[in-house]
Amino acid sequence: MDNYKVAKELAEVLSQRKASDVVLIDIAEKSSFADYFINCTASSERQLGALQDSVDEKAYELGLEQKGLEGKSGNSWILVDYGDIIVNIFTAEMRERYALDKIWGDCKIERIED
Repeated sequence: MDNYKVAKELAEVLSQRKASDVVLIDIAEKSSFADYFINCTASSERQLGALQDSVDEKAYELGLEQKGLEGKSGNSWILVDYGDIIVNIFTAEMRERYALDKIWGDCKIERIED
């Protein structure tokens, strides 16, 4: 399965689990460290961990190996690194503060809706 299809499946899981404003950003042409960012917003700090668990479960099913993890439940931003795909799960405040969607705004951005 190619990276786009894998990233799309991970993004869809987040959307199905009630993450809001889920976007898939193709950064392959602008970045040497990854092909895709998946950004989403959790409705609460508690939901951050639940969303991370869901995306980890799906990644395992797809045969992805987690390369790194920053943040944890109770924080306001969790970053999960699967190599070519990086998942960012934010609270609304942190997503606005870091504005990754705007930083990568010149890349192809696909909105994912359940």
